[in-house]
Amino acid sequence: MLALATACQTGPAERPDTLVNLATVQSGPRVQADELNGAIARAPRNVALLAKRATLRLAAGQPRAALTDIAAALEIDDADGNLYFLQARAFRAIGQLQEALAAARQAAEHGFGGPELPLLVGETHLAARNYAAALDNLDRTLRLDPDQPAALFYKGLAYAATADTSTAVQYLQDALARDPHETEILHQLAFLLNAWRIPADAARYAALGMRLDTTSGLLRYDYGRQLELQGRPDSALWYYRRALALDTTVYRADYRLGLAAAKARQPKAVIQHLVRALRRNPRLPEARALLAEAFESQHRLPEALAQYRQLVAENPGNAHWTFKVWKTNEQVQASLPDSLRTGPRYYYRRPAAPRVRPAPVEALAPRSAGL
Repeated sequence: MLALATACQTGPAERPDTLVNLATVQSGPRVQADELNGAIARAPRNVALLAKRATLRLAAGQPRAALTDIAAALEIDDADGNLYFLQARAFRAIGQLQEALAAARQAAEHGFGGPELPLLVGETHLAARNYAAALDNLDRTLRLDPDQPAALFYKGLAYAATADTSTAVQYLQDALARDPHETEILHQLAFLLNAWRIPADAARYAALGMRLDTTSGLLRYDYGRQLELQGRPDSALWYYRRALALDTTVYRADYRLGLAAAKARQPKAVIQHLVRALRRNPRLPEARALLAEAFESQHRLPEALAQYRQLVAENPGNAHWTFKVWKTNEQVQASLPDSLRTGPRYYYRRPAAPRVRPAPVEALAPRSAGL
């Protein structure tokens, strides 16, 4: 009771807490880059300041702004290898792969060394699907730094892309041993092991990843996929829905939910999920056919026709899809008024009965003489 009374009293020296307006609290690389504006305005030819602001802008996710600073710095000093390396990073960040490789070559020619350069070149070749060149540069990285987890990780992805799954898993496990808290490595391991039909091992990596990152939709998908492979489809569907709630770009979750909806004869759910999945990956097996049939079952004939035409384009000469295009097009045309029809409408008419010509009149037989 004494403690309660004491707690209720407020001394004259005490002041109530004031909540901090979080909108006014700013930090991070973007703010740090902006803080250099005044210094650069006073010394516009200071290469070190321009390079520092470019580095901060890259870290803040502003690669185009970084390129502007780098271009200004290169006009002042075009022999600085570090500037070309920064330029290569910025080009890679905006997806200009050939420009990134060209800048990386300039960095090497101007004396930039260290494992960061071949690592960047290897990852850029990997993004360009030039797997031999990617592996060469990643090996060069590992010769300079044998414990570089990123190089091991990218080597794993390169081997996975060339269908050497066992080697890919080995390199990814080596990368995980050096960086056990990197959830992207755990996702790739779980994904590959599911694809390799080893769901029990995939479950272990996916579960660990979910504990480390409670917001990853990809890891929820991985965990759901191993449940499906182990014969627990209802639990798998729950994780697929959870994956999409966390990240709507996980198109494989949409794909699996669409397949399940088709099996359950739920065309509206098929349309909902497979439209999104095909937008991100147009080559998902069976997805376009199921979507076309779902549109047709819902009498959304123009949309069904568009999907059937795409199936014909993807499968030239397929009699089934060609017939579907003809049939659905006829139904679409029949539903339109004459002014909107793209082709003539042919009405069915009962054929006229054949006109039978009467047989010629035969000559009468002559009468006998005895009559």
